[in-house]
Amino acid sequence: MDSSSTALFTAALGLTAPWSVISLEFDTNRQQLDLSLDFPAGSTFDCPVCEHSGCKVHDTVERTWRHLDFFQHRCLLHARQPRVKCPEHGIKTVTPPWARPGSGFTLLMEAYLMLLVENGMTPLQVGRITREHDTRIWRVLQHYVDTARKKADYSAVHAIGVDETSRCRGQNYITIFMDLHQKSPRVLFATEGKDSATIKAFKAFKADLEAHKGAAGQIDEVCLDMSKAFIKGIREEFPDAAMTFDSFHLMQLMNKAVDTVRREEQKTHPELKGTRYVWLKNDWNRTEKQTETFNELRASSLKTARATHLKTVFQDIFAETDPAEAEQLLKRWYFWATHSRIEPMIKAAKSIKEHWEGVLRWFHSRLTNALLEATNGLIQSAKRRSRGFRSTRYLITMVYMVAGKLDLKLPPLRIAFAHTK
Repeated sequence: MDSSSTALFTAALGLTAPWSVISLEFDTNRQQLDLSLDFPAGSTFDCPVCEHSGCKVHDTVERTWRHLDFFQHRCLLHARQPRVKCPEHGIKTVTPPWARPGSGFTLLMEAYLMLLVENGMTPLQVGRITREHDTRIWRVLQHYVDTARKKADYSAVHAIGVDETSRCRGQNYITIFMDLHQKSPRVLFATEGKDSATIKAFKAFKADLEAHKGAAGQIDEVCLDMSKAFIKGIREEFPDAAMTFDSFHLMQLMNKAVDTVRREEQKTHPELKGTRYVWLKNDWNRTEKQTETFNELRASSLKTARATHLKTVFQDIFAETDPAEAEQLLKRWYFWATHSRIEPMIKAAKSIKEHWEGVLRWFHSRLTNALLEATNGLIQSAKRRSRGFRSTRYLITMVYMVAGKLDLKLPPLRIAFAHTK
């Protein structure tokens, strides 16, 4: 190969001394371009630990890196990776300027892979268009996510939300902790587990918080559902925090009670069959047909209609701005619900009473897990695009990608391969 071609590719890659392209092989049948890079005999390098200059090469190891495609053809870089002898640190492997340690991709290729994922493609889709196994793509994502998380600062965090989501239907739950008082809300921590494992999750979050300049003592507000495991985790790990029970989950409790009433009552009242969403939806999101059915049935003596009225009044209490007045309204609602002779609503009301302080806390903190629910929507969307995740680690990585607001510090796509200290 003539020197003008190797010089052209040396310049195109942005290589500087002592590195240069010494040969290239272009195979149209394999649709692949192979570039061989090397350095002259007698070249010296800086120590990768202390940057001591002038270290002589001790030996080399043949390595290959995947680079950006050359038009539609795969492009691979081949080079002898030197190991140098530092007078202070001994034998150390030099990282070439075009790649990070341990990676089989160039920095430019990694930036391209991350760009595709950040713009909504799944690692599986990225793997297909780049002709790489998605496991390699996941390793790149995990590296940049893990590196960015190490630099995250949680020193200003004082209000958090906690919820859980599943990796796939009915399997492998993860617990998610979110910062609720930032202008740009973010996922702080995600870890595997639910129920009994949730206590470990709270311990792990506390340790992670403190590893990122946060402090358990400055967490003064937590928004959560009425999970016994969540409550126990907060009391043990964040004893000074006030608990707000999320209004979204409180309404889930009410809806579940209403639906239980409907299912029991439809056995003797066939007009209730097929009306589940007539009762669960609010006035503003029922269809025209559902509104017509609701108007026909709500004035009846059906227990379902009475239970729905209880639910609606409970929901309206959360429009109250005065905490003292809200407490009085809630007390009156509780008396009404427990004397309704509708067993599922009595059970729901007693559950509210058991968590009375946390329910009332909402009128002071105004915290909800709406941001967590929105984040969960992003996660579910990513799950659908990926058709699930093969491992919980992959799901957690994607949670940080879509909702962690991390500074990933990717190499720009215009990066030169020149070595800079």
